[in-house]
Amino acid sequence: MRDLILKMSMSLDGFVSDLEGRNTWMFGDDEEAKTWAVDYLWGAGLHIMGSRSFQDMAGWWPISTDAFAAPMNQIPKAVFSRQGSAILDAVKTPAAAQPGAESWAQAHVASGDLATEIAKLKAQEGKPIVAHGGVRFARSLVAQGLVDQFALIVAPAALGQGLPLFSELAAPLSLKLISAKAFPGGAVAQVYRPA
Repeated sequence: MRDLILKMSMSLDGFVSDLEGRNTWMFGDDEEAKTWAVDYLWGAGLHIMGSRSFQDMAGWWPISTDAFAAPMNQIPKAVFSRQGSAILDAVKTPAAAQPGAESWAQAHVASGDLATEIAKLKAQEGKPIVAHGGVRFARSLVAQGLVDQFALIVAPAALGQGLPLFSELAAPLSLKLISAKAFPGGAVAQVYRPA
């Protein structure tokens, strides 16, 4: 059985994006924090995400030269969508695509009950599952207790308002710190397990 890891970046005041869904404040110029995040992604056997994030990422990572592009393109993906396989119809692999970009069009589509679909993916052999946003998808994973590990990069930025990750908890969630690493630019990577 493999773990589901929710990897998110958040502000000091607990927001994963501003109210419009932008998160350009995430890494700033902190190359060491970015390198840690890229290395962390390489540890995944499967990337999972909600349909909105999938559509945005499928249009961006295949043509991106950012350091995140290689693991995002080369590691298999699953998208959670009520549209079923129709969500893959719009995914096109550009002619000048990065290696592995075709994996977006080959993503596994999960359209059933979230907990049931996650249980099926966890039961498969392989490296951990890394979940990405959007925030609604991430909140659903948290609220249903499906996350085995939280890999949070806390950026040295306060937004004042935005979209919080833990806003749909039915009760307080106790976490145990597994590891922490501070970076020169002020970001801190914190890995937790539910206590």
